[in-house]
Amino acid sequence: MTTIKDVAAYCNVAVSTVSRVLNNHPDVSPDTRARVLDAVRVLHYVPNSSARDLVLPQTDSIGLVVRGAENPFFTPVIRAVEGSCEAAGYSMVLHQIPAGADEVAEGAALAMSKRLRGLILLGGRYDYTQQEVSSIGVPFVCCTHTNHFGDLDRTAFSSVSVDDKAEAIRAVQLLLDRGHTDIAILLDDRDDHSISERRYKGYCETLRAAGIEPDDDLVIETGSFVMGAAYRATADFLARRRNFTAIFAIADTMAIAALKALHDAGLRVPEDCSVIAIDGIEMSNYTIPTLSTLSQPQATLGEEAVRILVDVLEGKAGHRHVRLETTLRPGGTVGSR
Repeated sequence: MTTIKDVAAYCNVAVSTVSRVLNNHPDVSPDTRARVLDAVRVLHYVPNSSARDLVLPQTDSIGLVVRGAENPFFTPVIRAVEGSCEAAGYSMVLHQIPAGADEVAEGAALAMSKRLRGLILLGGRYDYTQQEVSSIGVPFVCCTHTNHFGDLDRTAFSSVSVDDKAEAIRAVQLLLDRGHTDIAILLDDRDDHSISERRYKGYCETLRAAGIEPDDDLVIETGSFVMGAAYRATADFLARRRNFTAIFAIADTMAIAALKALHDAGLRVPEDCSVIAIDGIEMSNYTIPTLSTLSQPQATLGEEAVRILVDVLEGKAGHRHVRLETTLRPGGTVGSR
């Protein structure tokens, strides 16, 4: 069995440092915290808190770990989670981490240090393993994502999200219905075992169903969801190719960056190029033209995640998986060919 000393030795820090990280003390550098949490994950360390459990009661708190806190899509979801927790008689403990951080290890540490009743993971990975999540120790809900590429027992956790593949199919079909056949896709990484891969599969499937073989030259990979990366990738794409009529961006933030790249390249939207996305974030209401997008029910995602978790905590229901649908906001960035 892995001990706290093993974790300390693995990342070359003192045992007291590991303890401070696990108890969420603020006096640890971000780099050290990341190394310790990585060691906890790699070594599958499960803290032995049985002695402390005898004297510290579990709180009426639900933890919300937000992976990629800079993503504006999450703001309404966070507000909905907080309001729903309060309405159900629980307090919310918010923990925001960078997009590349490990939400499972962070969530496990938070659950232990704050004596949480349950956990909501917002914006996480799609490929958790059973061994990985065994350290969490409390019921948890995946919000905005599901474990499509992992090996979790579906009866051991819950999720609430849209169907990424189905929504991509809908977005691309909307372009096909307007006469577009040369459709580019703007995404992070087509093989990321996450949202990009699911939406890329929907894009390919829809084109093939229409008798169009997907063209690798129409795939714009950014390497991240950062708007600057999306702008640069789109600008590079435009510099080498012009024989396309539409872009399907897998996220509103990417679409907004693409709109600027198109403008800077002297192309008109939608006259020269149509753009459609998925998300429905508030800022995309203010692009010129207004972005055409499939809006996710952000508040409902948060409310449903809390409802599911509270039902599990209070014995009203078991774990379940809920799929929500988007709503088309027509906008003005899609035209006909």
